Amino acid sequence: MKNKTITEKTTLHPRNQHRFRYDFEKLIYNYPILKNYIFVNEHDIETIDFANPEAVKALNKAILISNYGIEYWEIPKNYLCPPIPGRADYIHYLADLLADSNNKIIPEGENVIGLDVGIGANCIYPIIGNHEYQWSFVGTDIDENALQNCKKIIGKNPHLIEAISLQLQVEPRFIFKNIILPEDKFAFTICNPPFHSSQEEATKVSLRKVNNLEDTKSTKPVLNFGGQNAELWCTGGEIGFITQMIYESVKYPLQVFWFTSLVSKKDNLRSIYKTLNKVGAVEIKTVEMAQGQKISRFVAWTFLSEKQQKEWKFSAE
Repeated sequence: MKNKTITEKTTLHPRNQHRFRYDFEKLIYNYPILKNYIFVNEHDIETIDFANPEAVKALNKAILISNYGIEYWEIPKNYLCPPIPGRADYIHYLADLLADSNNKIIPEGENVIGLDVGIGANCIYPIIGNHEYQWSFVGTDIDENALQNCKKIIGKNPHLIEAISLQLQVEPRFIFKNIILPEDKFAFTICNPPFHSSQEEATKVSLRKVNNLEDTKSTKPVLNFGGQNAELWCTGGEIGFITQMIYESVKYPLQVFWFTSLVSKKDNLRSIYKTLNKVGAVEIKTVEMAQGQKISRFVAWTFLSEKQQKEWKFSAE
């Protein structure tokens, strides 16, 4: 094994398990196939080719087995293979947001229920949230194949069976309609919205990413993290999706404490805040996150008054 220097990634959340360089010795022990994708780079450091979808998937499998108690995890070809450290950051910062509304105590346990909008085929937010804080989740998607894959992941990891339920959004133009029922009560929603407004835009961006990773010029639309149409683009792009989410959220003011969504493009914040103020959100927050040089963020809003926030019960009596 080369270069065992431990470098802390101080930009990640303090509770994020991935603040240090990947322990490939441990990861390979738990998932030996990963060894096929590891090489030593010019800095004498072990790494993988992040432009290779199979390498990224193998790394994810090893991480989920080693760090999150997962026995089985698989995604179909061309589906989004998410970078786990960044997804974990969203979960941990979300926990801090809930703590701010709960006397600085992170609410934990199965009675804290989150709604994962667009769970995809990877089930990643519920896996991390359940492991770190024992939260329960409802995962929704417009893609039945993606949900079937999540169902398989859940079924082969017995501890997830009671913790995660799935629901198909039968009307793709809606986000919360058909999903949030009158009896439902969610501590939060979590969402990684489609970033792009068209297939063409998504392909251009993916080509640029691959060319940057490989330091070559490719014209072949390979996505190192995969992604189906519904995962990568929608009419109106990110701003259109989040705006739709905001307008729908107004209809469920007392059933969700914090509505949240990732916002990849900082320039979209101004429009998002304008819409939130227009619909009368009581409190709006932007939580910034950083993975190395990359800065990301999520926006959170609530319609609960200060009194209603104090009366909210995260755990059953």
